[in-house]
Amino acid sequence: MPFEDNPGAAPVRGPLDRREKAEPRTAAAELTLRHILSARVSTPVPTRIGYRTDDPFAVSVEFRPPGEVPVLWVFSRELLASGLHRAVGRGDVRIWPTGKDGSATVCLAFESPAGRALFEADAVPLRIWLARTFRLVPPGSEPSHISWDAAIAALLAGGADASE
Repeated sequence: MPFEDNPGAAPVRGPLDRREKAEPRTAAAELTLRHILSARVSTPVPTRIGYRTDDPFAVSVEFRPPGEVPVLWVFSRELLASGLHRAVGRGDVRIWPTGKDGSATVCLAFESPAGRALFEADAVPLRIWLARTFRLVPPGSEPSHISWDAAIAALLAGGADASE
């Protein structure tokens, strides 16, 4: 039987067709990191860490110091995961594990033209949160979560954010 064209029928979509944009899934956590000011002085800083499945390679860390403007850093999820086990990073973001008072901690150093900052975080909440992100998007599967059409369109439009 020959193929019949049915102009009134809805288009058939396959599993890889991304014309309908699904809402991204997220993982977020509220933590308190310690801003290291000197060898003996630190101050607690409320911090929100975030992850979105539509930006699967990145994590965000938003520092929310009371009475100040929040500061947002976005960097590689792989960098954070590796930094829980060994010293990683160059330049703007560096992460390394350490121990203090018998508890596992992680240091996060940030550098920009505006200055430098060193923070210390408990490793356990970071590990638990990272495990949530890995359940959302397993390592190695990140490219399958990117809307390539939207990314290319954003680049052609002058670099606007592809997730908008």
